[in-house]
Amino acid sequence: MASPDSSDSVRQDITERLDAVEREHDATVLYACESGSRAWGFASADSDYDVRFIYTHPRDWYLSLDLDRRDDTVDPPVTEALDLHGWDLRKALRLFRTSNPSLLEWLRSPIVYREDEATMTRWRDLLPRYYTPRAAGYAYRNMAQSIAQGHLSGETVSRKAYLYVLRALLAVRWVEQQAGPVPVRFNTLVGSCVESQALQTAIEQLVAEKRAGREEDALPPRPPIHAFIDEELDRLQDSHFADASPQNPWEPLNAVFRDVLSRFAPLP
Repeated sequence: MASPDSSDSVRQDITERLDAVEREHDATVLYACESGSRAWGFASADSDYDVRFIYTHPRDWYLSLDLDRRDDTVDPPVTEALDLHGWDLRKALRLFRTSNPSLLEWLRSPIVYREDEATMTRWRDLLPRYYTPRAAGYAYRNMAQSIAQGHLSGETVSRKAYLYVLRALLAVRWVEQQAGPVPVRFNTLVGSCVESQALQTAIEQLVAEKRAGREEDALPPRPPIHAFIDEELDRLQDSHFADASPQNPWEPLNAVFRDVLSRFAPLP
């Protein structure tokens, strides 16, 4: 699937970087997508490309007796335009088991650069079984609290900070509505989770300004948006979300793992 907001040259650069990962790490990239503001729908004029990917090694790599091995991520050098970060398949499957919200968003990103269709279709089919609302609500609530504490107390506030906090808070509202996995696109969350027309208008204006401006442009606090954030953070202080990792079954994920190795890394 081609990215709707990236040029042919950027997509070619992403392809070349992923090819380099495969050569340098003896790996196969199973899936690569856009994460962050471009996937959410409010990228700025100078937003970089946050490419996230999942890869697998040959079978013998996993059978090594080097028990101290902890290299389950790949972080190619960041350039001015591209920020790539990848997880080994085992790491990704473990995080999927605990309903990790970042991973669930990756798997449903509207901007996909590379995909092994058989693997990803089988994996996504497991999503209704492994999505855990309490874990998702807990993660998004903590995300909103952390960003708000670090970025919303000054005399000016970046549009990016506002939108990141708003997205996390609206994701919590979505979880509370028991509507299934949180949508990736921000406008879907706004349309479903914001009742006030005045607040919707304020958010739409903020999104338009961010798209037209630069990533870290700041502005004086916006009263309607700030008030909503404060009210939601107060409301969620005593929420029922739990931080315990869901105990979802291993075997369907082991089956995905074995299938990938049988197709991409057969024994000699």
